Amino acid sequence: MLLCRIAHGVMLTPEPAATKTISAVASQATACEFTVMTDPSIRPVKPDDATAIATIYAHHVLNGTATFDIDPPDAAAWREKIAAITARGWPFLVAERDGAVTGYAYATQFRDRPAYAETCENSIYLAPDQLGRGIGSHLLPALVEAAHQAGFRQMIAVIGGSEPASVALHAKCGFVHAGRMVGVGRKFGRILDTIYMQRALEGEG
Repeated sequence: MLLCRIAHGVMLTPEPAATKTISAVASQATACEFTVMTDPSIRPVKPDDATAIATIYAHHVLNGTATFDIDPPDAAAWREKIAAITARGWPFLVAERDGAVTGYAYATQFRDRPAYAETCENSIYLAPDQLGRGIGSHLLPALVEAAHQAGFRQMIAVIGGSEPASVALHAKCGFVHAGRMVGVGRKFGRILDTIYMQRALEGEG
């Protein structure tokens, strides 16, 4: 077995204990491939991201219960949504890795009534092939900070289907359980709950 040391995402030289086995390993394998995961870059959305965002969201609409949408909106609808959100000064971020959009997140006012002006609701979705790779753990904190800078004091997560991965991500980022609406949705023949989670933004509470 070839043993290597990994530090900060970079493969270092083989450990001394492994040097005696390198020739044996090489004789049994024609190729050796290492995948080094780099942290995603987080940046503000651009109109040109609409197609990638539409593709990501469509997967979750058609295959998951985190959203209660049934028909995925097309790229044109997303361009309109991007324009509407950014025109209000609200944050809309994308995560990139190796030049490809791997996820997105945005925050909008929780309800239309004026008294909710300082409370936002978040939305975060990742490309299906990027799930479990730590992108959400970079993207959601960046959204929290951006929402605070935009003037929001509280952030609400409305988690359709009580999705365990989304609940875990939000809990990791400081959100606490704020309530459950039982049996409010039906998708794929299932009756679904919705979980509410909440956190105060920096400097609040």
